[in-house]
Amino acid sequence: MSEKIMDGKVIAAEMREELKKRLAPLKEKGVMPGLGVVLVGDDPASRSYVTAKERACQDVGIHSQEIRLDAPAPLEEILDAVRGYNRDPDIHGILVQLPLPDARMEAEVIAAIDPDKDVDGFHPVNIGRMILGLPAFLPCTPHGVLQMLKRAGQSPNGRHVVIIGRSNIVGRPLANLLTLKNELGNATVTLCHTGTGDLAHHTRQADIIVAAAGRPHTVTADMVRDGAVVVDVGVNRVDDASRPRGYRLVGDVDFDGVFDKVSAITPVPGGVGPMTITMLLYNTVEAAERKQQQG
Repeated sequence: MSEKIMDGKVIAAEMREELKKRLAPLKEKGVMPGLGVVLVGDDPASRSYVTAKERACQDVGIHSQEIRLDAPAPLEEILDAVRGYNRDPDIHGILVQLPLPDARMEAEVIAAIDPDKDVDGFHPVNIGRMILGLPAFLPCTPHGVLQMLKRAGQSPNGRHVVIIGRSNIVGRPLANLLTLKNELGNATVTLCHTGTGDLAHHTRQADIIVAAAGRPHTVTADMVRDGAVVVDVGVNRVDDASRPRGYRLVGDVDFDGVFDKVSAITPVPGGVGPMTITMLLYNTVEAAERKQQQG
């Protein structure tokens, strides 16, 4: 594989080996980190994500259990599942797979999660602590991007990072984390979105581009300066009759078009995705460690 490729599978595997070492002292004390998952409905993508996360838990040695609810499940039924996990001493982290079939429920469901078990990092308490630079469970995809950059030797320290996409899951928390004065941040950040005029003007000034727009080939070769680093968070299905499933996965970046210009780039798939799952495991282990320290 090219030296330019920031391989999320390799970096994630390294981090999972580190997590296994952190699990050993917990298990010696009788603590088995546990992840409780709530999956509402039968969306194929959500089901696939949950399966991948549960498989990763098994690989590392984390206990996982799942509550599956039919769609459309009433709000109270979803909240009961969350509250059950809140009370369960064997569950250290809670994951409610998003999006819910009824997106209007999401804010209330997330707010019902015990912040000490919010391993997705979406609870308002953790978001507030993150913004203030206090200890918190960090959102998994933004944290995964930062870990990838650090471990690939592409520290954002002192560099100009342009983020495309302002979602609460990726763009906005990533922008905040990158501005914090620590080993993972200390960058100058421009946050672009659908209301940004002349997007290419901004991306051509970037040392690092993070594409999280949710649209195929948003970033093309003419938008990237020579030597830039590109992180592609997007995962999009495009029709491809030559593939057995009739589609293929592509990112938000024209990978082939920009490859010769960049100094480093993430592939899709196999880039940010494995890091996101690994950071969920990271947060679950950390939650168990905190609980054990509290007694």
